[in-house]
Amino acid sequence: MITIISGTNRPNSRTEFAAQYVFDLIGKFTDEEVNLIKLSELDSGFVHSNMYSADAQHPALSEIQDKYIIPAHKWIMLSPEYNGSYSGIGKVFVDALSVRKYGETFRGKKLGLIGVASGRSGNLRGLDHLTTAFNYLGMIVYPNRLPISQIETLIEDDKFKESMIEELNSFLEGFVKF
Repeated sequence: MITIISGTNRPNSRTEFAAQYVFDLIGKFTDEEVNLIKLSELDSGFVHSNMYSADAQHPALSEIQDKYIIPAHKWIMLSPEYNGSYSGIGKVFVDALSVRKYGETFRGKKLGLIGVASGRSGNLRGLDHLTTAFNYLGMIVYPNRLPISQIETLIEDDKFKESMIEELNSFLEGFVKF
């Protein structure tokens, strides 16, 4: 199983748009089950003062972890650029997952990273930060990270331009073989 994570809680964001594209395209390269988690659809109640206790984990988060995160041997995380790094909700989501079934959740799993930004770096710094955090958690990060820069210029008529689709196809083909 492959799980794709849209790493922002901002609804209808460019990151969510790109995550949906990744979800729609990846089937060309694998017959595996693929799931899409949109952090914008998470119950905000998973963030609370006792969230770092495994016994107090929000039931909705436990369900996501058990159904989509633990069984997945690969993840793809799309991360928008927030203040020169990745989103706070992305950090809190990973932190919340780490309090219960830590090893089953992270260790030895493969991760592809895609950065999304309006600027020209495609969230490269945030991808570096995520790489460090996920390596610490025991994940193996696909070395060909994909920074999507100036995303607004890559979308036309609510679709990615062909050049961006080619980049996504190349990334996904390599990641599935990884």
